[in-house]
Amino acid sequence: MSRFFEKLKDVKPKDILHIFLFIFALPIALVYKRFRKDLWLVCDNGVEATDNGFCFFEYVCKNHPEQDCVYAVYKNSVDYENVKKTGKTVKYGSFAHWILYLTAKVNISSQKGGKPNYAVCYLLEVYGILRNSRVFLQHGVILTNIDFLYYKNTKMSMFVTSTYREWEYVNNNYGYPEGTVKLLGLPRWDKLHDFKTVPNQILIMPTWRDWIGTDALSKSIEDDKKAFCESDYFKNWSKIINSKRLEEICEKYGCTVMFYPHRDMQRFIDCFSKSNPYLTICKYPEYTVQELMKSSAFMITDYSSVQIDFAYMKKPLAYFQFDYERFSEQHYGKGYFDYAEDGFGPVYNEEQGLMNYIEQMAQRSFANTELYLNRHKEFFDLYDTENSKRNYEAVKERWP
Repeated sequence: MSRFFEKLKDVKPKDILHIFLFIFALPIALVYKRFRKDLWLVCDNGVEATDNGFCFFEYVCKNHPEQDCVYAVYKNSVDYENVKKTGKTVKYGSFAHWILYLTAKVNISSQKGGKPNYAVCYLLEVYGILRNSRVFLQHGVILTNIDFLYYKNTKMSMFVTSTYREWEYVNNNYGYPEGTVKLLGLPRWDKLHDFKTVPNQILIMPTWRDWIGTDALSKSIEDDKKAFCESDYFKNWSKIINSKRLEEICEKYGCTVMFYPHRDMQRFIDCFSKSNPYLTICKYPEYTVQELMKSSAFMITDYSSVQIDFAYMKKPLAYFQFDYERFSEQHYGKGYFDYAEDGFGPVYNEEQGLMNYIEQMAQRSFANTELYLNRHKEFFDLYDTENSKRNYEAVKERWP
């Protein structure tokens, strides 16, 4: 009960409206269930429709049009029209979304918070007030210890994993009932077999930091930006993207650099400036993660799960980890994946070594090495275009 009241404190004034939406939607959904007994409700984060939820939805609409399936997305999303052309939609977070959420035989999402209102639904689901069926498609591949994805914190009915090592780690450590954790693959991987790489395009894509935060840190966005500009995160990545050595490499080998921080860091994107004429600072929604990964020849990241998608395409990468210990202590705990022993590229914590490696790779036109291609073979148990199919069949078998 103490934990319940602790979580209750997370319910903000704007969430109170959703408590009433839930109350009013519940009796309607009880009636609506009679007419839509086999409804699947799918979503990602509401803003974008490029992740595993949409890829799964797209597969179902194309290959199983008989399945009653709806995708939740904001109407002002840049992807809304594309979703609408694909299949049935509902406005994310709306009263209609609540009705369908309560009606659905199964709710399917790539996000733990993929629901009409995260705070209210968390209390309803995790504390057993609402007993519904939910599938977690995942946003990426788990490499570290992410305690908020433990069964006690999600009560997911099905948890999708994509490699045997990931399945084993989650199954043995996250507390899910036997048979809940499935080895099926990420639906978006189906689209990573058909790509066209722009020669010598370097992608720099760091993830976010929990201690920097994703919500407003103060009453003023200017104060937030000032604090961000004083962070080691900003200073180190600014140094890399504007490195004189990187500019020289670009000029010598005809390289271009695309810098795209994690979407939770995009609100600080204007803090970054450029002195490198070969650099493009990429803003969402003008650029998307998958498009940049498919078009790039080489990636520099830190701990981001996008490394797995990039490595999946058998492309080379390198890690820049200037704050590894702090990240492991304050962001995600250490898991089964060791970057030096298991990673898909070398690890650096300073600029010089990273730049030396970039030039080495540029000299070989960014062709991957045998060491990391072998690690690809060892890591990826599922390497085909049937990830969405496996997910569909698993859901259909569980909820026929």
